Amino acid sequence: MFSLLRNYPQIQATIACSTVIKCGGVNHQISKPISHTKRAMSLRQDVLAPGRHSTKQTFSSKAQQNYFGTRIREISTLERHNGRALMSEEEMSNFMAVYPDILNELTEIAERYKSEEAAAWFRKSLEYNLSLTNNKNGLITVLTYKSLANSEVLNAENLKLARILGWCFEMMICFILITDDIVDRSTTRRGKICWHHLDGVGLSAINDALLIENGLYELLHKHFRHLDCYADLLELFQQNIFKCICGQTLDILLTKRNVTTFNMNTYKSLVLNKTSCHFFYLPIFLGLHLAGVRDPEVFKESEAIIYDLGNYFQAKNDFLDVFGNPEITGKIGSDIQSNKCSWLAVKCMEHASEEQKAVMAECYGQNDPEKVARVLQVYQELNMPSLHAKYEEEKYNRILRNIQQASDAAPKDVLLEVLNQIYVREIK
Repeated sequence: MFSLLRNYPQIQATIACSTVIKCGGVNHQISKPISHTKRAMSLRQDVLAPGRHSTKQTFSSKAQQNYFGTRIREISTLERHNGRALMSEEEMSNFMAVYPDILNELTEIAERYKSEEAAAWFRKSLEYNLSLTNNKNGLITVLTYKSLANSEVLNAENLKLARILGWCFEMMICFILITDDIVDRSTTRRGKICWHHLDGVGLSAINDALLIENGLYELLHKHFRHLDCYADLLELFQQNIFKCICGQTLDILLTKRNVTTFNMNTYKSLVLNKTSCHFFYLPIFLGLHLAGVRDPEVFKESEAIIYDLGNYFQAKNDFLDVFGNPEITGKIGSDIQSNKCSWLAVKCMEHASEEQKAVMAECYGQNDPEKVARVLQVYQELNMPSLHAKYEEEKYNRILRNIQQASDAAPKDVLLEVLNQIYVREIK
């Protein structure tokens, strides 16, 4: 990755401070924008302006805390949700308990084709790459099922089926992330080296991604073909994988365009297909179908909220790509160098002067530390952290209102849990 971003914590520390959010008695640390005093502006300019100071200049974490302060914020909207967190340690433990069965079953399926060596490699790729998903997305399917299924069917057998379905979803995320990391030339994922960068893997990772994708259908066939919802589950996976790949294709095509052509309509189309469908729509709709929900109004009502969650999630992800601490996010950001149509780039184009747009046109999408620094300088001039903080507050409260106003037939508790998990960056 590029040298500027290797030292990026030094830069981002001058733009975002460590904020601790108190939610449900637990402190969650995330990057939050700070007020822009003249002194802070001067410090940021010293760091961002290329050539003015040595790139080796650093600010210790203690000095940063003394300078900017560490604040405890009580988020009133979060405090309104006083119920037990759905994504509890117990739920996660029960979900993870199925993981060894998933590995064993898929290995046995591969061994049927008279290739123990291929089966062993398949297991190795599964173990490594499933560790790069956060598992909470798959747990959403389980929570949705438990929220809406009739109490008489909530037995151990059916709960295990829900967890297996959640792991099918995790496998889908897994193979998409493998291909995404190859296309984006990423080096790390959640603090670990990307699969295709490991010795002995390389571009054979593409074949591994195909194995994992088809493995999920093997699991669906084995465990769900006797259910009435089997066709619906197959259709959901097939349609949403196609939507996601369409979104990935648009993402790639947009990197070939100049940043000055980016706009919010294009960005929303990108997020709809690349993020909303597979991160939130699919796990919740899988749970709805498994629970036997048939009311189209429930699906329609949930879908509207889910798409808002996707936009909120992606904007936050885009913000943290630039202003987040890689030690916390687990990934070194590269949206600027990769010419990504991100929330920051789009909002920058909306607010930039002609002079700033000219800088963006020249420097955005360039693998040059000085040009990256010039883009960061424009972001700083436009006070992008404050713009995002305002967006986040408005978006959170809007989604919260929509969840509260939804009918009781909708999975309101799950949607609220997802919203709060995004806020404290536990779903990523």
